[in-house]
Amino acid sequence: MEIDITALPPLEQYKLLASTVVPRPIALVTTISDEFGDNAAPYSFFNCMGEDPPVMVLGLETKRHNQALKDTTVNIRDNGEFVIHLVDEAMAQAMNICAIDFPSDISEVEQAGLTLTPSRVVRPKRIVEAPVAFECEKIALLQIGPTRNIAIGKVVRMHVRDGLLDPVTHYINPELYRPIGRMFGKLYARLSDRFEMEVPSYEAWQRERGY
Repeated sequence: MEIDITALPPLEQYKLLASTVVPRPIALVTTISDEFGDNAAPYSFFNCMGEDPPVMVLGLETKRHNQALKDTTVNIRDNGEFVIHLVDEAMAQAMNICAIDFPSDISEVEQAGLTLTPSRVVRPKRIVEAPVAFECEKIALLQIGPTRNIAIGKVVRMHVRDGLLDPVTHYINPELYRPIGRMFGKLYARLSDRFEMEVPSYEAWQRERGY
């Protein structure tokens, strides 16, 4: 099947992209508003995009019922700072509560039963319960369409739950780290099945084939 995705309505484009590019990591993003205070919202159009500097990228959509900017986008635009938290199995339900479209003056974090603590470098607070958190400063906020912005952030400080990280190798313990991923619709995925593959050198690849 070949699809001319550009000929489809935006919602159908979203459904195709979101249901095929899976699983996606989930960023639970905290920001701060000078008027309303702390805000938290999850985004699965998200990933890390580089190092030196360490860079995170968020895809931020507008509100579907009126195309207004969401609080996260407004706060990143106005204040230039945000904190990205990875979501594990223990935080799944709290993350889902933070996805509710609460009025701007209601704290999603409080309703979800999560705990905020001051960040080390940026103004927005970080969530204590998160296994991993990245304090970020805005590099750019790009409007790529009428309903979508992309926030590019530089990581200026990282927090990892005690016991998850090997301080020598800087690898996360996969037996203790249980992040969840977004599939599509109401579906999420656990990282419960893993396997290893080693990329051979070109010379080893040749030897395996008797070249």
